[in-house]
Parts: sequence; structure tokens; C-alpha cells
Amino acid sequence: MKKSVFFGTLAVAGLAAGIASAQTTLEQVQARGSLLCGSNEGLAGFAAPDANGVWSGFDVSLCRAIATAVLGDPQAVEFVPLTSQTRFTALAAGEVDVLVRNSTWTFSRDTDLGLDFMGVNYYDGQGFMVNTDLGVSSATELDGATVCIQTGTTTELNLADFFRVNNISYEPVPVATNAEGQQQYLAGACDVYTTDVSGLAATRATFENASAHVILPEIVSKEPLGPVVRHGDNAWGDIVRWTLNALVAAEEYGVTSANVRELAAAPTDNPEINRLLGTEGELGAMIGLSNDWAVNVIAAVGNYGEVFEQNIGENTPVGLARGLNAQWTDGGLLYAPPFR
Repeated sequence: MKKSVFFGTLAVAGLAAGIASAQTTLEQVQARGSLLCGSNEGLAGFAAPDANGVWSGFDVSLCRAIATAVLGDPQAVEFVPLTSQTRFTALAAGEVDVLVRNSTWTFSRDTDLGLDFMGVNYYDGQGFMVNTDLGVSSATELDGATVCIQTGTTTELNLADFFRVNNISYEPVPVATNAEGQQQYLAGACDVYTTDVSGLAATRATFENASAHVILPEIVSKEPLGPVVRHGDNAWGDIVRWTLNALVAAEEYGVTSANVRELAAAPTDNPEINRLLGTEGELGAMIGLSNDWAVNVIAAVGNYGEVFEQNIGENTPVGLARGLNAQWTDGGLLYAPPFR
């Protein structure tokens, strides 16, 4: 009799677990009332808390855009700082709903890890930063250099490839985080710091004497950075993907945080804008959101160009030019699929 009760209890527990696991990510986020966004531990311009613990940055804005899309509130986000070693396991384990942490889209990450990249929000490439006192102007002159390198990143492999191809040697100085890499580099523990160029620019922006450090001209890899979700929850992936696309499309069509409410008040002469803003068609319902979800997103965080310029653009301490991250109409790679 006890045995049957025991197995009956297990069956009930298993059923409850099955019901919980069957809940979609969107349902979990809505039930919780907040989005759990996996973030960098602190990278100037991209994701960092201020003295009051308020997060801001380029990647942070995408997290807030997703929260606005599904909860109607850009502040309904809990930021979970993750290292390069823990970011993917945390996402796979359900500790966060989405990972927006300057992570490179690669074949193995997209397939072997059971994760899905939902597009590219920053096209980047790996570079090298050195003190001007080192007296080098090219990465090919770094033979025998000590190089600070974050473990658990594509940067490690790219570094080895570059030095092997150029038949030069280096001594790696492993670091766990960008903060540690910055500390070691400034302390002289390594001659070179290497990571994505955007990361180098963000790191240099925090230096007391930024002009004493130069980012060398070589870009040695392709680093398409973008938001990541767990494989299998396609409906949630659609929301993340099309939230990013909405920011990109809004910039292309001149929809900004300042004019979006006015444009959404009545259909415009541009059917693509109308569909984006929900004044024509029923696109919102197709992803389980209200028809004005994109209006709320753009009003809350701005379009892609606004987000870029406010956080990492040329007039910020990070000082990045649009480059590959310009709209396709301006010679860049940004291109949102049609909203139709």
C-alpha cells in the first residue's frame, strides 16, 4: 500500500513538473511580471549599472524593448550579470529568458548548445589594443607579445589563428572578465588586450588617459553579436527577433521616439510603416502581442539609430562610428525583413 502511495506521489509530482515545463517563455515572463535578461557584468556603453543600480546601454535598450513588447513597461526587467563562461549555461538552464550580452553567433553555439540566435544587433570584429609606448602600428608586429585574453570566448580561437597564420608567437594571459582584463592590461601584466573592437572602445573609454592607448587597424574575425534564446520555443524567439527588427525598420522609415505616437494615430501613406505600427493588418496577434506593440517599443527606447547614438555613437565616450552597423541604404549591413 505504501509503495503505491509513493509511486502515486511521484506521478503527481511528475505531472506538475510537466505542466510547469510546458509553460512557454512568454507565459513565464507575463506571470512573473518581469523579463530576466542575461547581461554583461559591466561594459561601458553596452550594459552597466550606475551608482543607483540602474542599468543602461546599447544591449540594455534591447532588453527594455523586449520587456516593453511583452509587458508594456521598459522598466520591467531584471538584469542578470553573466560572465563569458556562464552566459550560455545560464540561458540553457532557464535562469534567464533571453541573453543580450555581446555574444557572437557561431555554428557550434547555434547548433550544439541548443540555442538560437535571433539576429544581429551589432556587427563587430576582433581587434587589438596596445599602449602607444609599445611603438607598434600593426598587429603583425606583435611577435612575442603577452596578450590578455578572456577565456570561454571565440576570441581565444581567433587569437591563435591570427598568430599561427602570420607565423608569430605570443604568450596568453588568461582573464575571466573584461574588468580583470582591463586591470591586468593597465597594470602591465600584458602588452596587448584583445577582444571585439566595440569592447576595446568601451574599455578604453573608461581609462584615465584614453589617448595613450591605440586600437590597431587589423580586424581579424567576423563577430556578429546578437540576442540568444533557448532552442525549441519558437514563439518566444519570434518576439525577440521581431522586436530587434522593429528597431531597425523604424530607423529606415524615419519612425522615432518623438514622432511614433503621431504616426500611429492614423494610417500614413507608407503601408510598411502602417503595418509596423499596427494601423494596418493584424501582425501583433500573430506573435501573441497587441497590435501597437512596436509603437510602445519605439516610444520607450527609440529606433536602432537612436539607441546606437545615445549609448555608443561618435558623440559618446565609446565613440563608435556606424560602419557596418549603418542601414543598408547607407552602405551598412542593417536590413529588417518586411513587416507584411
